[in-house]
Amino acid sequence: MKISIATKFNLVFVSIFAVGFVAAGMIANVLLTENAREETLQNARLLMESAKAVRTYTSKQIVPLLQTQLKYEFHPQSVPSYSAVENFNYVMKTFPDFSYKEATLNPTNLRDRAADWEADVVNKLRNDTNLKEYSGERDTPTGRYLYLARPLQIKDGACLVCHSTADAAPKTMLDKYGSNNGFGWTLNEVVGAQVISIPMSVPLQRAHAIFKTFMLSLLGVFAFVFIALNVMVHFFVTRRITSLATLADQVSMGKFDVDEFNGSGSDELSALAQSFGRMRTSLASALKMLEE
Repeated sequence: MKISIATKFNLVFVSIFAVGFVAAGMIANVLLTENAREETLQNARLLMESAKAVRTYTSKQIVPLLQTQLKYEFHPQSVPSYSAVENFNYVMKTFPDFSYKEATLNPTNLRDRAADWEADVVNKLRNDTNLKEYSGERDTPTGRYLYLARPLQIKDGACLVCHSTADAAPKTMLDKYGSNNGFGWTLNEVVGAQVISIPMSVPLQRAHAIFKTFMLSLLGVFAFVFIALNVMVHFFVTRRITSLATLADQVSMGKFDVDEFNGSGSDELSALAQSFGRMRTSLASALKMLEE
């Protein structure tokens, strides 16, 4: 079976590209997935800072304005954690895939009680006070989730007015939440964690979309290079070799009157054509001498 030079060239080229395509795809998939994960965590950090800002605003500007009213009626809007969660509920209209919770081991408002996995995160932050941020992944019945957590540490002694003992807490707060939860906190204690959760499908979908675009672009570049190289090989190699082979075949049958091959140029094929031209002339002269 006769296989042309162009076919051999294409087989080698396609084989090399196939290996490179698969290797590039594997590396790109890992890098894009990690990049999408980090970008998602960065968005979570921005939302976390927003929640932190709301907490600070509430404690420094809202609570002082409500001090008098709190003697007669407790307003949960005066609690920084409550304000942060409520504010995030509005933010979720723009970021519906994100969820936020101020998971606390012993909260006043039971909606903030840490779930089992959140309690593990809180305890990790409690055991390592130098750990200012912790992220990870967990499996749920609805899929795998990515989470980011930061410690909720009691740094302001004013917080202990409501959380040291039930006797020291405002009566209006006890009337609303009771005296069984949210007490016994101490200064500098990590009592909970700000936790933002995101389905892993969010970064994975983003990574997949970019990966698909990248691979299609790479395939398009290959197709362009493949066509361009084949055109170049045809015009500069195979077409000239075919012409030279045809001429050689005719000369081998004694047809010395055929047109000479254009051997102008300085590449290897031009040198071969020039050598063939000299050989053709020498052969014609030799046959002429024999005929005489």
